[in-house]
Amino acid sequence: MNLESQKVTIEKSAEETFNFLSDVKNFETLMPDTISKFELLGEDKFLFALKGMPEIVLKKKETIPNNKIVLGAAGGKLDFSLIATITEIDSNKSEVKLNFDGEFNAMMAMMIKRPISNFIDTLATNMVAAV
Repeated sequence: MNLESQKVTIEKSAEETFNFLSDVKNFETLMPDTISKFELLGEDKFLFALKGMPEIVLKKKETIPNNKIVLGAAGGKLDFSLIATITEIDSNKSEVKLNFDGEFNAMMAMMIKRPISNFIDTLATNMVAAV
């Protein structure tokens, strides 16, 4: 299953946007209002829970400076990645798109498609003000 957020324009350089997203503690400011828990588990790992959903641990798996950050599920029953792709528009403006990529059976995919789509769109929308 592959889901994409809308592209959002950030009034910061690609480097500043990358640096913000590389610091996993900043993801707390991007979370939707329905967050019930956020906890740092290290410099590259955090746990979060949305109301009515199980806790999820994300770990920074890969970075390509000023261009891409890959967060992946760290343990648990679901295996997926959340990929932020950053494109420089000019020296003070960049564009970000989030991709959610995971392997799920058809039943699970049907159940989580809408909540995950809403979640990544909220993360992307909240970036505009937070970065």
